[in-house]
Amino acid sequence: MQKLINDPQDLVSEMLDGILLAHGDQLRAVDDPHSIVRVSAPVQGKVGIVTGGGSGHLPLFLGYVGEGLLDGVAVGDIFASPTPDQILEVTKEVDSGAGVLYLYGNYGGDLMNFDLGGELAELDGHTVRTVVGRDDVASAPKGEEQFRRGIAGLFLLYKVAGAKAAAGAPLDDVVAFTERAAKNLRSFGVALSPMVLPAVGKATFDLPVGQMEIGMGIHGEQGIARRALQSADEIADELLGGILADIDIPSGSRVAVLVNGLGATPAEELYVIYRRVHRVLADRGISIYRRWVGEFVTSLEMAGASLSILVLDDELAHAVDAPVRTPFFEQS
Repeated sequence: MQKLINDPQDLVSEMLDGILLAHGDQLRAVDDPHSIVRVSAPVQGKVGIVTGGGSGHLPLFLGYVGEGLLDGVAVGDIFASPTPDQILEVTKEVDSGAGVLYLYGNYGGDLMNFDLGGELAELDGHTVRTVVGRDDVASAPKGEEQFRRGIAGLFLLYKVAGAKAAAGAPLDDVVAFTERAAKNLRSFGVALSPMVLPAVGKATFDLPVGQMEIGMGIHGEQGIARRALQSADEIADELLGGILADIDIPSGSRVAVLVNGLGATPAEELYVIYRRVHRVLADRGISIYRRWVGEFVTSLEMAGASLSILVLDDELAHAVDAPVRTPFFEQS
């Protein structure tokens, strides 16, 4: 293992210290330095949006705290959930009286701790609602969507929820709008190499050279198939085919597309994937209204990519167009 770290046990704290030093104009820590909010929080009259999860996925989660997206984040250790107390502290800091939306991925520890944090927040007088991202089609079959993991599509849910909240919508409307987007969202990914946990110092699983894992999760969860490495076009076709088999996207539809790198795949390769996706969708009469290509949800140094597609209506299209300013992502 070769990493630019000091003591592995200090990695998350030192990473957070560096981010706060670099982006102190946008972010501040609350009492617990693993709990981060936007400097303007709470924004008067606006629904607060709180997320959280384990470290190791930058720019998810804390990179999306800022104008037009999230108001606060509870940061766990590498691949570990934040605590209920962290979630409570963030909730207190972002609630202006309009209520708080918890928006995070479908993982057991996060579900448990956000539920506990929400109970503590309700006892403290805060109104809290929850939407859970479940966009990964590989992690459970159609009809069992409640068991699916949340992966890179979380970014698109942040975008939609953040726009609705920034427009001044009440909590119930923000929740309903985000749930509508979640029903229109699918993701599918492929891994080409494992990641190395800093505290362990070795690869977390074995993926031989020349092999790929279709549908692997962002923590190294087993995928649905392992086979010889295919060409970029073949991989793009498989990812897109899996999504299109799971959700009906008629000709004439508009979509937002995210081609996401998992941490160790060059941007050049991500654009080769996007090229194929763009052309196949165009041949089907599906228009790409917005597209993002880059690293949005990573898994340390795992190589590979995921594809996310959000089917748009007029209101969702307006939301994905909304301006954003955060340390890791800006859109005017």
